[in-house]
Amino acid sequence: MSEVTRRDLLQRIALSFAAGQLSLEAAQHVHGIAAEEKAAHGVYKPKGLNAHEYKTLEKLADYIVPPDGVAGGATAAGAPEWIDLMASQNPQLLAIYTGGIAWLDHAIQRQGPASFVDASVPQQTAMLDLIAYRKNESPQLGPGIKFFEWARKMVVDAYYTSAIGIKDIGYMGNTALSKFEVPQEAIDYALKRSPV
Repeated sequence: MSEVTRRDLLQRIALSFAAGQLSLEAAQHVHGIAAEEKAAHGVYKPKGLNAHEYKTLEKLADYIVPPDGVAGGATAAGAPEWIDLMASQNPQLLAIYTGGIAWLDHAIQRQGPASFVDASVPQQTAMLDLIAYRKNESPQLGPGIKFFEWARKMVVDAYYTSAIGIKDIGYMGNTALSKFEVPQEAIDYALKRSPV
């Protein structure tokens, strides 16, 4: 039996993500590889995206899960590195990001700035407000909406499988409980949205 390389493992994890079957352990493994890369070089060097695309992904990640004063945001949690590593091992996923970022830059250029990262904060948020909602679906915005759905899902997955995200939600792992009580906020939330 042949030795499984790091590249083989990353490819399998990237395929698992694309199939919607990514486990917490696999996601955390990708975070570990990114941390090793950062430790070895002092900074993370993108593997799939170019420097501009990676900078755009960092900006998007912090809009999707911003730091809140208690927990760091998506960039601090390593979401851009996680996504870049996954995309570097899956050509279809890489195409989604390179194409989506190109679409985003082209769309924002109609307003004047050279790229999304060069745009002002109001211009960036106005663009994201358009592509964040399916209700804005149109032939012109469709590709941006589809890209943002992928970006939002992957940033959130990366964030909540990182050490920062796990700490943020208070996940304690699989532990035995003598008694489980549903938090009242959860009950109130469910009842508020229930048709009953």
